[in-house]
Amino acid sequence: MNSGHQHRVFGRRAQEHILILASGDKVRHMTVRPWMAALAFCFVGVFSIGYLLATSYLVLRDDLIGATMARQARMQHDYEDRIAALRAQVDRITSRQLLDQQVVEDKVDKLMAQQMALTSRHGKLDNLLDRAESSGLTEKDGAPTPSSPVQSYAPDVKDKRASLSGSGIEAIEKQLASGAPADATPDNSTLAYVPATDTVGDRADRIFSKVTLSLKDVEQDQRSRVEQLTSDAGNAANAIETVLTRFKIPMPETAARKDDDDAVGGPYVEPESNDGFNNSLAALDGALTRLEAVRSTAESLPFRNPAIGKDVTSPFGNRRDPFLGRLALHSGIDFRFSPGERIRPTAPGKVISAGWTGGYGNMVEIDHGNGISTRYGHMSEVLVKVGDTVDRDDVIGLAGSTGRSTGTHLHYEVRQDGHAVDPVYFMNAGLKLATYIK
Repeated sequence: MNSGHQHRVFGRRAQEHILILASGDKVRHMTVRPWMAALAFCFVGVFSIGYLLATSYLVLRDDLIGATMARQARMQHDYEDRIAALRAQVDRITSRQLLDQQVVEDKVDKLMAQQMALTSRHGKLDNLLDRAESSGLTEKDGAPTPSSPVQSYAPDVKDKRASLSGSGIEAIEKQLASGAPADATPDNSTLAYVPATDTVGDRADRIFSKVTLSLKDVEQDQRSRVEQLTSDAGNAANAIETVLTRFKIPMPETAARKDDDDAVGGPYVEPESNDGFNNSLAALDGALTRLEAVRSTAESLPFRNPAIGKDVTSPFGNRRDPFLGRLALHSGIDFRFSPGERIRPTAPGKVISAGWTGGYGNMVEIDHGNGISTRYGHMSEVLVKVGDTVDRDDVIGLAGSTGRSTGTHLHYEVRQDGHAVDPVYFMNAGLKLATYIK
């Protein structure tokens, strides 16, 4: 019984749905199967969803397009703002670099001007040092040499200006090239401007300040040296003038000053430079000129010994005449010489007498200027003639015993304004002037 019930409930086939379509006399039928219903339902669902989406797009299209355009506009504005900020940053960096470059070039111009001034001073000072050396005031090796310290501290910016001299330019360039750059380009993630902690201009200021101070120290040292040389030259000139005044020799600077004031003129123009160092160089030049003038005068006079190391056989003054046996004035000094020994003058001059001259025998007289002349008597042979110009190293004759002479010797005589004076006075003065004259 149960089995029969199950058969009636679960085993019965479901009735098929038939769709009948009648058109006139024609009648058609179509069996509607489950899959067909599912397919139709899916189609209707898809169509409905598409319709809803299309309708929503049409309704919301303007809002979506507006939002998209607004977002793009915001992105574009942000991008343009960043570009503008980065461009401004680049402009600031470029401006700072140009400013630093201008500062460096200005400093280089100033230091080049100082270098040119020191170079000019070096030329003048070197000439003055040569003159000081020739005057016996200093040795050139120990003299101040301005070129060395200038090259040690000279300015240096490579390819900015022409090279000044040697390693000086390269020194500061290395200092400027060392260290961090003037300003670093910031990361794109930040637009803030952060000034550099140490720029090229700052480093250049420090370096050039050190260079300037060094040059000032060098200049001060040079000025001290120049002032010392000026003082030494003045003292030497005063010492020589004191000796020349004792012999009533006119000072050469007096005659020079009179000549300078004669037949001169012209409009007054301010001096080119009133720099203290140039003034000190001018003072040194004046002191050396004065020293050279009096030194030249002293060197032209017979302040030297004509017979160094020789014995004096008869001094200047009254003595018993060797031939007459009575008191007579001996107008010179006699020095013992060997026969034929060379005789040289005690100062440069011009020969005004050469040959046999009475009791002098063979005699040579030399005029030294300023009313001073010297005589060399009793020579066996005269080697110069009247009109010759002789120097201290020239041989004017050979020692002998001609004229009123008792043996081979040299009669040396000094005359001032035609009057015989004791040669010892001149020789003693020459000892005092030995450090000033050659």
